[in-house]
Amino acid sequence: MPTLTLVGLPETTVKESKDRVRSAIVNSNFQFPAKRITVNLAPADLPKEGGRFDLPIALGILAASEQIATDKLKNYEFVGELALSGGLRAVKGVLPAALAANKKQRRLVVPHANGDQAALVGKEQHKSAQSLLEVCAELCGQHQLSLYQTPKKKETKTHGRDLQDIIGQQQGKRV
Repeated sequence: MPTLTLVGLPETTVKESKDRVRSAIVNSNFQFPAKRITVNLAPADLPKEGGRFDLPIALGILAASEQIATDKLKNYEFVGELALSGGLRAVKGVLPAALAANKKQRRLVVPHANGDQAALVGKEQHKSAQSLLEVCAELCGQHQLSLYQTPKKKETKTHGRDLQDIIGQQQGKRV
C-alpha cells in the first residue's frame, strides 16, 4: 500500500506536507510513486516546523523515482511550501537559508515571493520560481529560472526638517 511517512520530529505543519506534496506532484503532471516512502528529516533531535520542507521533499521523491536527474540536485538548496496545485508559497527563514547556501557555494531556489529576501545576501546567484513544475524544468534543462536581482532602492525625499532641530518645546516634541 503506497504511503508517505515523515520521521525526525516533524511538527503538525510538516506532517501536513504529506498531502501537499502528493497533490503538488500529481497536479504538476508527475507520477506519485505507488510504494512506501519514508522521509528522514535529520537531525532527529531538532523539531521541524513550517512548510519550507515541501519543495525539497517533493524533489527528493521525484529524484528517487527517477523522474528528475539526481546529479542536478547537488549544486542547489531548496526552500518552499507547495500549494495543492503545485505552486510555490512564501515561507519564513529564507535569509538564513540564503546565507547558508552562500557559505556552501550552492544556488538557492525559493518561492518567487521570497526572492527579494534571498537577494539581500548580496550575491546574485539565487533563483526564484512560481511552481514545482518550473523548478523541475530548470533541473532538466528545459527552462532557465531567472536570477533574482536585488531591487533598486527608491530615493526618498527629505524635507530637511527634523524634531531634533527644534530648540526648547520639550513637551511638544514628546507628543
